[in-house]
Amino acid sequence: MTKIIFKEHDGKEHPVEVENGMTVMEAAIKNMIPGIDADCGGACACATCHVYVDAAWMDKVGKPESMEEDMLDFAFDVRENSRLSCQIKVTDALDGLVVTTPEKQF
Repeated sequence: MTKIIFKEHDGKEHPVEVENGMTVMEAAIKNMIPGIDADCGGACACATCHVYVDAAWMDKVGKPESMEEDMLDFAFDVRENSRLSCQIKVTDALDGLVVTTPEKQF
């Protein structure tokens, strides 16, 4: 199991244990994390699972692929560390990952 810490935009933390192979979005939905809507169910067809990856984790998480970058155009308050959580696969290398939800999702 891999630990992920979800932070709400106001700083409230939700640490969860996640099975490898899931996506960060699936972990959020399974654990009822506020601020992750996931309207498309993880198909990279919306931006309602937008998160900010903590700077310390950017290299391990990697950069978004072109399809994800296109979808991020529809997200609220996109930043350098923005990712769609449906596109981040959970592995042992992400144990301790910290992501923050934006103030709102479109």
